[in-house]
Amino acid sequence: MRMGVVGLRQGLHMADWARRIGIDVVAGCDVDPATAQRAATRMPALTLVEHWRELLHLNLDAVLLTNDFDAHAPLAMTFLEHGVHVLSETAACTTAQEGADLLATAQAAQATYSFAENYVLHPHVRLLRALAHQGTLGEIDLIEADYLHAMAPQAVHDLIGDPGHWRGRIPPTAYCTHSLSPILAITQAMPVQVTAFPVHTSSPRQACVMAVRLSTGALALTRNGFLQGEPDSHWSRLSVHGTRAAAESGRSPGERAWSVRVRHQGWTRADGRIHEAEHSAPPVLVDGVPVPRGQEGTVLVLQGLRATVEEGTPPPVGVREAVAASLVGVAGARSLREGSVPIPVPLP
Repeated sequence: MRMGVVGLRQGLHMADWARRIGIDVVAGCDVDPATAQRAATRMPALTLVEHWRELLHLNLDAVLLTNDFDAHAPLAMTFLEHGVHVLSETAACTTAQEGADLLATAQAAQATYSFAENYVLHPHVRLLRALAHQGTLGEIDLIEADYLHAMAPQAVHDLIGDPGHWRGRIPPTAYCTHSLSPILAITQAMPVQVTAFPVHTSSPRQACVMAVRLSTGALALTRNGFLQGEPDSHWSRLSVHGTRAAAESGRSPGERAWSVRVRHQGWTRADGRIHEAEHSAPPVLVDGVPVPRGQEGTVLVLQGLRATVEEGTPPPVGVREAVAASLVGVAGARSLREGSVPIPVPLP
C-alpha cells in the first residue's frame, strides 16, 4: 500500500507510525520548505513535491491529509475523484455546502473516505463504547466530553491570536470533533441541534461549551478550548449517565487516566447493593510492543485505513460521521454569533 502525505508536521508523526504498521509512505508535500526539508531528512526515501496536485500522478493508493485545519475538503474531494483513498484530519468540512459536497463525492467515488479522528479509538473511549453497546449503561440520557488544554495565558494568546494562522481564524466551536466524534460513536446517534456559549465573555475565543441535542433524544455537553483541568488522557475526558449506570473516565494521573469507572445503584442489581468497578482497555501492540496509550488511537486509525484499502472493511470513522461532527462546529459558530440561540445542525 503506497501512501502520500499532505502537511509534514503532524503528517510526519503519523507517517512514522504508518511505516511501522507496514504502510509504504512514498511521497509528501508542505507549503513550508523548511518543514518539507526536515521531513526529507527524517525520511530520505520520501519523494517531495511542491504542490499537492502533483501527488495525483504518483500512483498512490491513499493520501493522508494533515494540512491546515480548515482546508481539507477540497483536497479530499479531488483525491476521491481520482480514485485515491483519503484519510483526512479535522475538520472534514467548514460549511454546510462543503459537507454536502464531500458526502456526495465520497458516496459516488470508488475510493473511500476515512476520518483521522483518533479520539474515537483512545482506550477510555473504546471502553465506554463497548459498555454502551453491550447495554451495560442502559439508554444514555446525558453524555459529556472535554477536549481541554491547560496552557499559560501567553501561550494561548500566541496560539490563537494570530489571524494569519488557521488557529487564529477558525471560530472557537470549530475544533470540536475530538469531543463530538467520541460522543457520536458511544451513542450511535446524530447531532440534531446545538447551542453554544463562550466560557467567558471577556475572552470568547479561548473556550466554549456546546449543548447538543442528539437524534436519540439524549443531551450531549462538550467543553472545548483552553481551560485548566487538562486530564492526563491526551486532553480528553468523558462521562456518561445512562438509565442503568453511570460511567466516567478517570482523573487520576498516569495509566489510570485511561481507565473507566462504572457505578450501578442497588436497584439495578439482584443483591440490592451499590456496585462500582474500574475497567482498563488491553494494550495495542505493534510488533509485539505496547503502543503508548496516547498513540493507540492514531495507530488504530492507520490500521483501519490499511484494512479499508486492502480488504474493503468500513473505515473506523466514515464520511457521514465526519461531516456530522464537523457541522456541529459550524452550527455552533452561528449560535455564538447570534447570542447563544439553538441552531439546527445542517446535516446533508
